[in-house]
Parts: sequence; structure tokens; C-alpha cells
Amino acid sequence: MGSDAMRSKEYCALKDFELNFNQYDGNFSFCFWIYLMNSTTFPAIILHQIHSDISESGPFLVINDNKRINVLPVLYLHQEAPVTWTGPWTEVPHVTVDFEFPLEKWVHVGCEVCPDYIRLQINGDIVGEKSLSESNSRNLKELHLANRCGDISGVQGYVHNYEGFHTVSSIKDHHLKDPPLKLSIDESSVSEVEVESDGVWGIVGGKASCRRNFSLDVVLSDAFGQPVDKGDEVFASLVYADTGAPVEKTSDDEAPLLCSCDGIEFSSSERPSKFLLGRASFKLRISQLSSKCDNRLFLIRFCVPKLGNYPFLQTNTRPIRCISRSRNTKLSTLVWKKSTYALQRLNLSQSSAIGDVSLEHVNSGHVEKTNPLMKRFRVGFDKISVSVKADTPTSKQSGVECNSHVWPANQVDKGFPTSLDGRSLNVEESDDAPSESSESIGERSPPSNSMECRRYPISDMTIFKYCLAGLAERSQMLKEIATSASDKEISELAHHVSHYSGCSHLGNQILIAKRLIEDGTNLWLAMSPSNHPVPWESAAYEIEEQFMKIASCGSRSLSHQDFEILRRIAGCQEYLTQENFEKLWCWLYPVACVISRDWINPIWDSISPKWIEGFITKEEAEASLQGPTGFQEPGTFILRFPTSRSWPHPDAGSLIVTYVGNDYKLRHRLISTDHLYG
Repeated sequence: MGSDAMRSKEYCALKDFELNFNQYDGNFSFCFWIYLMNSTTFPAIILHQIHSDISESGPFLVINDNKRINVLPVLYLHQEAPVTWTGPWTEVPHVTVDFEFPLEKWVHVGCEVCPDYIRLQINGDIVGEKSLSESNSRNLKELHLANRCGDISGVQGYVHNYEGFHTVSSIKDHHLKDPPLKLSIDESSVSEVEVESDGVWGIVGGKASCRRNFSLDVVLSDAFGQPVDKGDEVFASLVYADTGAPVEKTSDDEAPLLCSCDGIEFSSSERPSKFLLGRASFKLRISQLSSKCDNRLFLIRFCVPKLGNYPFLQTNTRPIRCISRSRNTKLSTLVWKKSTYALQRLNLSQSSAIGDVSLEHVNSGHVEKTNPLMKRFRVGFDKISVSVKADTPTSKQSGVECNSHVWPANQVDKGFPTSLDGRSLNVEESDDAPSESSESIGERSPPSNSMECRRYPISDMTIFKYCLAGLAERSQMLKEIATSASDKEISELAHHVSHYSGCSHLGNQILIAKRLIEDGTNLWLAMSPSNHPVPWESAAYEIEEQFMKIASCGSRSLSHQDFEILRRIAGCQEYLTQENFEKLWCWLYPVACVISRDWINPIWDSISPKWIEGFITKEEAEASLQGPTGFQEPGTFILRFPTSRSWPHPDAGSLIVTYVGNDYKLRHRLISTDHLYG
């Protein structure tokens, strides 16, 4: 490559980027990473070719109005280059490629130029080449490649790790060296946030007595999506969505964005979060209300000052509307969101009138959200008005009057299969969009048309309410029911919820509710008799001991990586609070139950070969299936537990297989585990 190579591993603005080839012999090559901002307009000249003996410059590297990149011939070197650049460059022979250039994403571009051809590379692959004729009419002069448009251009971008050579050198693998970084938010980690119809996040904030915690993770990754563990600090701040200006303090002189650490609130500027394995976790509260700021929307901006003030090392949340209280209305006017299919499974018609209290489904921008944890899906929802009779002293019957179905004892097992059929559900797993219920992936058994009406100790109203509730309300209902209901009643509730919702997965989570709550309560009291936060290091060993007991682990204990994932799920740092523990336990207990089953336990215990990875995220699983030159061979797979599914989510404890398909694309499949709780 020679000692005269030009290189820099730093970030620089595109307008300051320049490559100088002095007294070259017609051969040169270069490569660089480029990041174009959303404000870039097309067509756009990325690099101009500048010659020392002429005043005007000509285009060399251009992105046309269809976002296709083009390389033009070099003046004095190729006969195809025009004498002047007064005409349109589109009429000049050039190298082009059918690759739509993305915005706000790092792309590696490389060029090899010699007298008889030009070659273009994108992300290490040769994507275009054009044969040209050498010009002998003029002596070769100095050549400079630079962006001459400056700030007045519609091209806004950055360059990283550029290299230039006075010879045609192989630059195929240069994109693997020191790739640039990008900061992003892991949408699958967001919790306690309500997504409204317009995509705005609804967060309850304001006074200390009203505001609620919400949490999310920020990820530092390279251009290939691999997490980068740098140990730097990430800062969070609250800004206005329209201007980016910082949000003012409250009238009580309180910071607008607060960080909750071990139950104590700090200004977010005083409590940055450190990266651990490329991920930083935040537990935040907002004290400033949108209504106090002319109903303006906010953003939370994350940055890593130590790495530089670059747009790709900053990331913003979706727009936020901070309100002083939940938008739930009175109990008599609850609004539910449920698909028409699920309500038909309850044999309820749109015009049924069973009582005096109306539950109405409304499609509007301010519909009722029964669970702020859930992201809303608005496709296929119809207006449905269903009336039910509320429980009152004068009511002859409490709950919903519906066609309850009697299943013979020998049919109960059909609702909860007890043998492994080897089938996996052909459904793409999505960690970043938890579903309100599991109809999309649950196995369904259509109800019989000839069934009698029957009463149960747990009322029909409870069954009906649970079927339509969100995760937060289901969790609260099960906590209340589990303290007083018998095992038989719990089993009966699980069976009928599965039956009427059309999703057997819902019943699985009900079946383990009683033991989950009891074992979790006992473990927390053993770790913290006075209900004070406990050091994570000491709590981790007791949690591991209980996990191995429930999972019947013979030899495999939890690794350091497993503990870090558990701490991330809990949302704690040095100390574990009861709230942190409950989050952790609701994820870990269903996993332990699955591992304890006869057909999974030996697979989990196996270390060589290692059939089931420890606790890893979706991104880590994808990264492990990608080698230096691309994905591994088709059929290579990893079994894992989804980190975004916690009890009572119908998929809590499920196994996911992440594998390389025949097309070398990654796939995620949920493995049916209906039989696991029997």
C-alpha cells in the first residue's frame, strides 16, 4: 500500500473531507464510511474532482434523484470525461449500481480507478465496474477529491475511517476495520409506556405522588449491529420535540427529567448510566407536564459526550406527551380493546343487552388504555358494544350471562396437550412489540355449539374481564385471585379463559400463578425481612439457588452473562428493591418452570454440546450467528428465552429458535410449549 497512504480513523464532517493525489500516474483507490443525514436532498454530489490547472470542478461521486450512487470518469485520464462540466453529468458514461442509498445509516464506499476501468464497492462487495479508454491528450495533473458544496449544499453527512492510496490496492476487507458507532434505543426494552394512536408515547408524570417510573435501554453498536462495550457514560435529557431546546425546570425548581436509583430520585444530569456489554439501562420519571408547557411534546435525548457531539452518537425517543394521571375513566365506563374474533368466541353479539353497564370499544385518538405497558394494535378492530350486569346486592347473578361450556373430564387434557408433537408455530417472534394477548400465536380449539349454561365459583364476569384485560390488569387480578382461590378454582379459571379467548397460552400463565406468587413472596422475605433494598451481589446467589431448585438443574448454574441479563430485566444497579425483584421474578419463574420439564431439563443441563444458550437478548443471538464474512451456514440455530416476555404474558417462559434460513436471513420462531404446564 505504500507509506504515502492517506488515512484517518476519526469522524469528520463531509464538508471537511478531502483526498489529495499529487503527481499520480492514473491509478488510485480509496474507501471510507459515510453517514448522510435525513436533511440530505437528491441528487447530491458527494465528492468533486478538482484539478490544479482549471478553475471549475466536476462531479466524481454522485447520488442521483433515485438514491443510486454513481462514479464518473476522471478528467485528463479517461477519454469519456468531457472537456468541461457545463453539461449534465447524466450524459457522461459512468458506473452505477441498483442500490438505494440509505439515510442515517453507515455505508462503506470504496473506489478503484485506473486508466482502463473504474470499480465501485459497497460494504465490501464489488457492485459496479465500467471499462473506459485512456486519454493521451493531456499530461496527468494533481487530483483532489473533496466536497466543495459546504454548508450551502443539501448534502449533510459525516465520514469515518477513510483511506486513500496512490495505487490500485485491494480495499475489499477494509470495511471490517474499526467500523463506526451508532447509538440507538432498544424498543423491545421499553416498559410502562403507553403508545397512543398517533405513535406518541403517553407517560404519567408531574408531582411526586403521581408520576410513574418507565424504563428503557440504550444500545451502542457498530455499523454491523454488534454491541460495543466501551464502559462510557450515557446522559439523558428532556427536550422539546419541535425545537430540541431543553425543557425548563418545574415551578418547584425540580429537574424535568429524573432518574430513579434504588428508590431515590436524582436529576438525570447527575446520574448517567454506564454501558455494560454495549447496553445502558435507564429508569426514569418526568416531573414536567405537557399541559404546563403549552401542550408541547417532549423527547428524551441520549448522548455519550466522551465519544463526541455527533448526531449518530445521539438518539431520541418517540415524541412524548406527559400527563398528570392515567386516562382511565370511571369503572362504569371502562373501554376495552379486543378483536372481533375474540368476542365472537365469547358468543356475544354486537347488539346483546345483558345488563345495565356498557363496555364500549371506541376507535379514537383518546381511547381507554387498560394497560399502559402494551403497545396498541389498531388493525382489524371493530366497534362493539357489549352490556354486562355489575355485581350489586340486588343482582340475582353476578357477572356476565353467557353460554358457559361444559367440557367432559376427558377433554380437559385436549385444552392443555400433554405430549410433544414436535411442531413449532410458524410465527415471526417480535421482541419489540408485545401483543395484548396471544391470539396471533396461540393454538385454538373452536368451542362446541351445543353446550349448557353453568355457574362457577369464579364468576363468568371475572373470566370475561380477564380475557379482555391487558397485562397489568391480568397480573393484578391473578394476585388477588391466587390468595383466596383453591387449586381447583385456579385450574377451572385457566381452562375457561383458554377456551373463550381461543388461546391456551393464557391458561398456562394462570396455572402457575399461585406458586409463582407464593415462592416469590417467600424468597423476597428471606432476602429482605424488613423489606429494604438488598445488595445485588448477595441477592443474586439466593435467586440462583431458588432458580436451580425450581428448574431441577443438576449441574448447570447461572453464568455472569445470565446475571447481567437478570439485572437488566430487574432494572436495578447496586441494590435490588422489591419492585426490581418482582420484575425479575415474573420473567425468571416461567423460565424455570419450562426448564424443569422432562424433555427440556436434559437439554438445558447439556454443556457440550450447548443446546440452549443462557439468558441472551434477541440482538445477542443474531450477533452470534454472524461471522466476519456474513451469517453462518443455513440451519445454524440458537435456542433462547425471549427477554421481553414476563408473566402473565401468554408467551412468558416460551422458547424461541433463532436460525439462519436457506436465504441466509435470520428467522425467529416461537416453539409451542402448551404441554409444558400440563
